[in-house]
Amino acid sequence: MSLKLYFAPGACSFVPHAMLEMAGVAFEPVMVKLHKGEQRTADYLALNPRGQVPVLVDGDEVITQIVAILLHLDAQMLQAQILPAGGVSRTRALSLLAWMNNTVHPTFTHFFMPQKFSDDEAAQKAMRAFAVPRYRECLQEIETMAAQASPWLFGERPSALDAYALTLLRWGGYAGIDPTTLPATWDLVQRFAALPEVAKAIERERLVLNVYQPAG
Repeated sequence: MSLKLYFAPGACSFVPHAMLEMAGVAFEPVMVKLHKGEQRTADYLALNPRGQVPVLVDGDEVITQIVAILLHLDAQMLQAQILPAGGVSRTRALSLLAWMNNTVHPTFTHFFMPQKFSDDEAAQKAMRAFAVPRYRECLQEIETMAAQASPWLFGERPSALDAYALTLLRWGGYAGIDPTTLPATWDLVQRFAALPEVAKAIERERLVLNVYQPAG
């Protein structure tokens, strides 16, 4: 299996990035610098016309969208347990993954990139202000789950859900949400980040877990 992952530091592509490291398989990590517009180059758009990360290239297959990528990797590498193997636990994990991707993630996007939804500056300002408490509500739901983790969100092994929780909590700092005010999630994230394989992905992306800056 020849794998290449296109990722952007700090983006949701961290989730498959961390999972590939945890799986212990050989893959080629390719950094896409969004702030330099590399996602809009002709070569990258030939891979993903939407100009988004992540992109996984598996041989001749080009796979986009984080949920599809994780399901593809999970099917190829069952031993990695990227998601629970089966039963109700897998169903619940997929439900949480879908919610993180289709609700929590876009809520943050309304704060971080309101220009995607309106070209009116006043509307963008209102959108950002409205999104912050909604995002906090989403993180509070994850906090409730993290408080019941044993020790991970889905049992005794870390999974893609823990990686996504790390990403979403980290983003909260940009929205003025102190991660330490969500102590169970913050503890989960720090334990996940300390895993040697995950630490490799964090080092490659040069991530700082807590990006929160107090006002004033």
